[in-house]
Amino acid sequence: GFLHYTVDNCEFNSSKLNDIEYTLSYYYNKLEIIRFSSSVGKFVGYTEHGIKNAEKWNNGQEVITRRGFKERYCFHNVGVFTESALTKS
Repeated sequence: GFLHYTVDNCEFNSSKLNDIEYTLSYYYNKLEIIRFSSSVGKFVGYTEHGIKNAEKWNNGQEVITRRGFKERYCFHNVGVFTESALTKS
């Protein structure tokens, strides 16, 4: 069979929310085909299919939606995680 999955990721190494980088990666059979990164601000394709989708998504609503995920997804979850971890250490 074939395997397709996505990974949402918030990377940070300090408690400053501005240092967070949000990424969304699409994989097909363990090969990353396309990625959105908040530091780049757009989708980047790594395969022929990924490049075509990146061009399409960067000219549509998808890129606008993903640009807001750092604030909506990461800021909230990182704050909850950090507070929880610090109170238990």
